[in-house]
Order: sequence, then structure tokens, then C-alpha cells
Amino acid sequence: MEKNLTTGSVFRNIVQFSLPYLLSYFLQTLYGMADLFIIGQFDGVGDITAVSIGSQVMHMLTVMIVGLAMGATVSIGKAVGADRPERASAAVGNTVTLFMGVAVFCMAMLLCLVDPIVTLISTPEEAVPGTVTYLAICFAGIPFITAYNIISSIFRGLGDSKSPMYFIAVSCGANIALDYLFIGAFRLGAAGAALGTTLSQTVSVVLALLVVLRRRAGLKLDRKHFKPQAQVMGQILKVGVPVALQDGFIQIAFIVITVIANRRGLNDAAAVGIVEKIIGVVFLVPSTMLSTVSALSAQNVGAGKHERAAQTLRYAVLMTAGYGIVVSVLTQFIAEPAVGVFTEDAAVILLGGQYLRGYIWDCIFAGVHFSFSGYFCAYGMSGISFLHNFLSIVCVRIPGAFLASKYFAGTLFPMGLAAPGGSLLSVFICAAAFCWMRRRNADGRVT
Repeated sequence: MEKNLTTGSVFRNIVQFSLPYLLSYFLQTLYGMADLFIIGQFDGVGDITAVSIGSQVMHMLTVMIVGLAMGATVSIGKAVGADRPERASAAVGNTVTLFMGVAVFCMAMLLCLVDPIVTLISTPEEAVPGTVTYLAICFAGIPFITAYNIISSIFRGLGDSKSPMYFIAVSCGANIALDYLFIGAFRLGAAGAALGTTLSQTVSVVLALLVVLRRRAGLKLDRKHFKPQAQVMGQILKVGVPVALQDGFIQIAFIVITVIANRRGLNDAAAVGIVEKIIGVVFLVPSTMLSTVSALSAQNVGAGKHERAAQTLRYAVLMTAGYGIVVSVLTQFIAEPAVGVFTEDAAVILLGGQYLRGYIWDCIFAGVHFSFSGYFCAYGMSGISFLHNFLSIVCVRIPGAFLASKYFAGTLFPMGLAAPGGSLLSVFICAAAFCWMRRRNADGRVT
């Protein structure tokens, strides 16, 4: 299970680590789409809307858990890179203790807030019962969702990105089978979708625990490793909290932009919603690089190989920028056909093509600042990632989308450009922070 990423070709390590992680992201995307597709075959608009709204809430919670788990990946990776198995064991044990405590607290709190949450997100009246049921079941399953993500973060910190891919593949298959059972055979509607999601996550957790018990990865875990240690938990939270907040703000920004689009009319809202789905798939590669760079760089930082960490960043930037350029240029020629896969409405296809042609350029800049964010996390400086994302959202992305919507009522192209505009600001901030870090390293004040 444990893999040393501090030797050999940096480029090969990036490719070998990122490909399973990329496939995991793809399976998670498929996982989220399966519920909507299957319930659309058996139930009406009310249940479809309930699952759509409920899954958005759960997606926001999940990405914040994943962001928080980044602290575990970095802490474990540094310990592995420094060849300190006792410290790695303490990081693993404290990760389990910390996240299980957080999971139980969140479950209890959110179960008490189901009705206010459904009201807050302006759920249509017809979908309220289904949304309440969906969220209540999913909130009850938060410990299993959390367990899967922390186990995956532990594996990645140990340099193993393949095992989490197998776990999510099993979970995805189980989710589809359970959806057909609960939604199709038992006719449970939104409740069936929630049960399928929760139980499939449970299956994934059980499989992961069996793998851990069988392989152990050379780590010896005793009771003492699960005892809370302020220093170990502090390191995990120092990296994880800013990333979790950053991911939360990004999700909020998506919601705000959706509201702006909704106010323009039904066709505009539909176009923006379709493009967000397309962007979610296209951004799998840039998103993968954040975790890839953080895991690989963390091991190299722990081993004192700072130049290899910087080289990992450089390769990641070149790879994501190159991918972004190719995708962005190609999309200029196939924007309307891409939107047309999801709808036959001519007005929506036209508006979606406009929005996609502007938005797609974000693929270049987002890949660059995602790579930088992974590098900063490896050094325990995830606050920089939070800062540049926060500033890009508050200073450019949201106000840019609002102004574009106000002054360009006949087209969505300028509104789409708000996203790459925000990411471009992030790139400038990241480059400046990187140069500052390198100067401090050169002066010998940072090890």
C-alpha cells in the first residue's frame, strides 16, 4: 500500500499517481449522475427535483470533507517521505479519531436542521417532502461518507492512489444496483435514491477496512496512536480547514451564479445548468492535479527534497495548461453540439454555446492555480490557497457575473468570462506567493 514517491522520474510519478485519481473523480461524477438518471426513469418531476436539490447539498458537504481530509494526506505524506513510521502511524490514528468526532457532530447537527435547510434553499413545494426524506437519510449516513474519504486520504498520503479508485468503483456499481432495487422495484422514490447512496458508501467503507486489515502497509497502529495529540491534529487542521473553507466558498459561488442566471429567465438558467455539468467533466484533469501535487510534494518535502517538490509543480502546471489550451480551443468549434447533447431546445443550445465558449478558458488558469494550491498544501500553507480563491470569487467571479448579466442581456458569453477572469487573478497571486517562498528558502529562513 505504501509507495515512496521521492525517487525516480518525477513525470512518471505524476502520471502513475494521477491516472487512478482521475478515474476515481470520473466515477464519482458518474456516481452523482446515476441517481438522477435512474429516478428519471421511474418517478415524476417532484422526486427528480428532490434528488437534484438534495444531491447538491450533499455534494457541498462532501467536497468540504474532502478538503478537510487534505490535511491528513499531507501530514501522512510528510511522515512517509521522512521515513518516520511512528509519526505516520500517529497521523493515521489521529485522522480517524478527529474525523469520526467531526462526522458524528455534523450528523447530529444536520439531522436537527433538515427542515430549515430545505426552506433556506427555496425548494419548490412539490419537492419538499422528497427533499426532506433524501437529506435525512443522507445526513444519517455522514459517518460512512466521512469514513470513505478519510480512508482514501490515508491511502493517498501513503502514495497509493489505486486503492481508492477500486473502492469508489465498487461503491458506484453498488449504488446503481441499489438504485434500481429501491427506486425501480420497491418504488421508494427519493428515499430509495438516498438509501442507495448511503448503503453503497457503507459497502465501500467495509471493503476499504478489509484491505487495511489485510495489508497494513508496514504501519503498526496501537491504541496510543488514536489518542488525540494536539500537535498532530493541529497539523492536519492547519492544512485541511483552509482547503475545506475554500471548497465551501467555491460551491457557494456556484449557487450565487446560478441565482443570477435564474433571474435572467428559464432558457438562461437551463443553459448555465447544462454548461456546469460539462465543465464538471472537463475539469476532472485540473482537479486531479491539486491532490496529485499535494501528495507527491508532501512526501518530497518530508524527505527534504524541495527541488523535487518544485519540479512536481512545474510538470503539473505544464500538463494542466497544455490540456486547458487544447480543450479551450477545441470547444470554440463544438460548443453548441456539446450543449445539444443535453437538450433539443434551440434557444438553450444557443445561449449554452455562448456561455461555454467564455467559461471554457477557465480550464487553463484553473489547472495552474490548482497545481499551485497542491504545492502550498504540501508545505502546510493552505491559507494561501484559501486567500487566492476567496479573492477571485469576491473580487472577480461573482461581481463579474453580475455585471455581465446586467449589461449584456442578449448574450451569456461575457458572463462566462467571469470564471477565467477570477482564475487569472488566482494565478497572479499564486505566482507571487511562490516567488516569495522561493526567496525565503534561498535565505535559509524556511526549511
